[in-house]
Amino acid sequence: MKKVLILGAHGQIARLVTARLLAETADIQLTLYLRHSERLTNPDPRRVAIIDGDVNDLPTLNQAVAGQDLVYANLGGEFEPLARKIVQTMTANQVNRLIYVTGLGLYHEVPGEFGRWVEASIGTPVMDDTRRAAALIEQSDLNYTIIRAAYMNDDPQINYELTEKGEPFKGTIISRASLADLIVKIIRDPQLHQFASLGVDQPGTDGDRPY
Repeated sequence: MKKVLILGAHGQIARLVTARLLAETADIQLTLYLRHSERLTNPDPRRVAIIDGDVNDLPTLNQAVAGQDLVYANLGGEFEPLARKIVQTMTANQVNRLIYVTGLGLYHEVPGEFGRWVEASIGTPVMDDTRRAAALIEQSDLNYTIIRAAYMNDDPQINYELTEKGEPFKGTIISRASLADLIVKIIRDPQLHQFASLGVDQPGTDGDRPY
């Protein structure tokens, strides 16, 4: 059984990923890590363990990371300390493969008026925190996939395109279903998108604002 730890397991994308992995695979065992674990009902006690924990709680996080094959992190809050603890515990436990979801604009890669609007609307402190978190991951020895998502919506349609680090970001929006699809594909085949930072958007949604 492949062992996968999901950090921030109550998040909308994480729940989509959990449901799809349980429905579409038979060889993946999940550990769902979240604060206030009573918010989740265990969907399959044979294949799913639930841990009530905060990523900032190093002893609990260390226990959760030990023995995993892959960590998928879908978190909110102050990102730099969270990324630091993820890198620290994964390195200490020799768990190498990480999927880390964040937002667009890490590298000032969003062109034009939309890029200026992103920077202004999110704000310098949050953007700089996000960039420091990504840099910690990229400078580590982990085999990472950073997913830089456009503005998210709940459209059930799966329709996305990818841009690599160094390429201009495309589009303005992306469905959570599309992000979940990409994450599920990487979990099922961890050789996909190794040591990569991927921009993800819905084709044909270029513009000055998300719509």
